[in-house]
Amino acid sequence: MSRYWSDVVSTLTPYVPGEQPLSDKLVKLNTNESPYPPSPRVLEAISAVSADALRLYPDPESFVLREAIATRFGLQTEQVFVGNGSDEVIALAFMALFKHRLPLYFPDVSYSFYPVWSALFDIASNAIPLEADFSIDPASYPAKNGGIIIPNPNAPTGMLMGLDSIRALLQRSAESVVVIDEAYIDFGGDSAAKLIDEYDNLLVVQTLSKSRALAGLRVGFAMGSETLIEALGRVKNSFNSYPLDIVAQRAALASIGDENYFRNTCERVINTRNILCSGMTELGFDILPSVANFILASHRQYSARELFSGLRDQGILVRYFDKPRIDNHLRITIGTDENNEALLIALRTVMGNG
Repeated sequence: MSRYWSDVVSTLTPYVPGEQPLSDKLVKLNTNESPYPPSPRVLEAISAVSADALRLYPDPESFVLREAIATRFGLQTEQVFVGNGSDEVIALAFMALFKHRLPLYFPDVSYSFYPVWSALFDIASNAIPLEADFSIDPASYPAKNGGIIIPNPNAPTGMLMGLDSIRALLQRSAESVVVIDEAYIDFGGDSAAKLIDEYDNLLVVQTLSKSRALAGLRVGFAMGSETLIEALGRVKNSFNSYPLDIVAQRAALASIGDENYFRNTCERVINTRNILCSGMTELGFDILPSVANFILASHRQYSARELFSGLRDQGILVRYFDKPRIDNHLRITIGTDENNEALLIALRTVMGNG
């Protein structure tokens, strides 16, 4: 421990992202990136950015982008906030909305950044166990709380909580903010954004990293009541007043504008997910019902750790979490049809069926 560190740094256990290998010879199915490129309009928008535009600061409020997002979801521009990926947006929400006397609550099997932010911002938090089938029961969350955050679909399970359950959670926690983290909602789920005008304690967060294939640009956004969005803006303007650069703003705007391409690529991922689930089920895997661009799978005879290592030896990279309740599961990103066929061949080899 360095003697120059702040006290909080010495106690942090940082989030560990999925491996980003230097070799391009691996089939990369470990970080839930899109298997397809972004809309061609995105590259056109990036190419059109002039040197003079780069000389100037970007719009600090990303007004045109926020307006486009608001229009798509039937909201007002003042109900939308944008930032550098949904991780930054959620981190700002932790600072702006969750630091209260009562603790924050989130699922025990969930996005592992939540406890990291809780520690970083000195927010008391408690994990609520998922049900035996890995579903989320709104009734298990205390009515009195300092806030609730839930990924929907949940990560790493991929399971969806329906809008009726979200309504029940919002009504149960009427005196605190409920954040629904919808990083994977576009692969078969129904966004809670349609509930925003009904519940002023709801904040919905989405990202352009997954379904819009812009993980390399870092664009995320939040939608909620004007009061919640103002709170995020206050923290943002006390921390980084120019969060999105001009290239990211214009690329994101182009992506939001190409609805047909977006829907087509999402459908391709959904179809491939169904094919992969069928193929892995035939190999003896149990797979949780996923509405994301990944699946969480376990085998009845082979340990997840053994399969993870064997797949890497075969040039296939998936995600293994050495954590309670999911330490015998693999999280596998949905790739192209060719990627997933390579995965099935590698699994047969690892299990001696090749």
